[in-house]
Amino acid sequence: MDVVEIARWQFGIITVYHFLFVPITIGLSAIIAIFETMWIRTGNPVYLRLTKFFGKLFLINFAIGLVTGIVQEFQFGMNWSDYSRFVGDVFGSFLAIEGLLAFFLESTFLGLWIFGWDKLPRWLHAGCMWLVHIGTLLSSYFILAANSWMQHPVGHSYNPETGRAELTDFWAVMFNKVQVVAFPHVVTACYLTGGAFVLGVSAWLHLRKRTKDEDRPMYLTGVRISAWIVLVAGLGTAITGDLQGKVMTEVQPMKMAAAEGLYETSESCAPFSVFTVGTPDGRHEKFAVTVPCLLSFLGTGTFDGKVEGINPLREKYAEEYGTDPGAAYYHPTDYVPVIPVTYWSFRFMIGLGMGAAAGAALLLWGLRGGRRPQARWWSWLALSLPFAAVFANSFGWIFTEMGRQPWVVYGLMTVDNAVSPGVSVGEALTSLLVLTGLYAVLAVIEFGLLVKYVKAGAEPFVEPPDPSLSSSDDADDAPLTFAY
Repeated sequence: MDVVEIARWQFGIITVYHFLFVPITIGLSAIIAIFETMWIRTGNPVYLRLTKFFGKLFLINFAIGLVTGIVQEFQFGMNWSDYSRFVGDVFGSFLAIEGLLAFFLESTFLGLWIFGWDKLPRWLHAGCMWLVHIGTLLSSYFILAANSWMQHPVGHSYNPETGRAELTDFWAVMFNKVQVVAFPHVVTACYLTGGAFVLGVSAWLHLRKRTKDEDRPMYLTGVRISAWIVLVAGLGTAITGDLQGKVMTEVQPMKMAAAEGLYETSESCAPFSVFTVGTPDGRHEKFAVTVPCLLSFLGTGTFDGKVEGINPLREKYAEEYGTDPGAAYYHPTDYVPVIPVTYWSFRFMIGLGMGAAAGAALLLWGLRGGRRPQARWWSWLALSLPFAAVFANSFGWIFTEMGRQPWVVYGLMTVDNAVSPGVSVGEALTSLLVLTGLYAVLAVIEFGLLVKYVKAGAEPFVEPPDPSLSSSDDADDAPLTFAY
């Protein structure tokens, strides 16, 4: 392997690993805030126990996600210095705001939530978790704004003297048409994932033989609430995904063509591929099972819409980008992503995500009328949903990034031109092996901690003191309580 391939593998491993934690963190912070708010409004101790139980799991997930996110930034300077130099002026303001505003917001109020159980009025304590959730949303918005610029560069100009893209319109990047549809799609997918996590854990504890009988109704409450969240979020993810597909067809037609294995342009009534087999060189279709006209509707909103194919787009891009080989950041190449990866990651993303939503609907049907299913398949179905949701997110990111190839910044900079010129194969391979080994250790720690605290289950109900009902002298003399 050369430096480019090693750097790509490293980026893929680190990014996919980091993104295992992000959707759980965003979704789980909202669900914990909902549980605590329901406790304050109803006084039902079940909601407080669920709040504290899933709060522990949230903190473990948040900590590992934070560590892996920091490492991700190091690799930009390590393996992708030319890319960092090219995008630095555009990305700088967004990443700075993300770090100074969004991450500061979520980390500060998460600290208040952990240490504030006996110091803050209950409504203010619950508000801290809502602010943590808002912080995660803001953080994801600014990160996605930067990524959306890579998908559809707007609001910038190219400076040939410095060889850099320079930001000219902050708001154009903030409200990039790709960003406007990508953000709600990612957020609804996060709610789906967080809900599936709560659903799987609650269902397993509800059916476990060692669980106390008096605790089973509590876990069943967690199952019902989270199943509704998964179902509603699944519908939202499907709707926003459809909107995103239409924008993708407009700004990155090659990505849609590769996702569907559509080799030739269809002037109208383009078929949706259920299953396609192409030639080894990725240039022709050999066999396909299709649904007529569905791709035209998904890509353009009408059943008669035109969808461009891989081969005509290949020639179009070669003519558009391959005629200026002397330019610093233009590099004539094949302009076609790895079709099997793009094609199947697109299907795994949709299939696993919708499968999780369908599983939640099936579980709700099993719980209708106060029923309490005891069948073994019910447990296995519930346990599979968190994995389906997490891997759907991972395949979504793989599709988003691999479908843009060979561009790292669409139409401006190829991957070959983005790597660090001074890094040797040995140095790149060493960092790949070290970071992969480090992440394997972190995976063992993460999994071990989650299993330990899930097996322990929710702690018995102990109502925390309400500082709003205490005198100021009592509050000053009270010891500081660390929640966990």
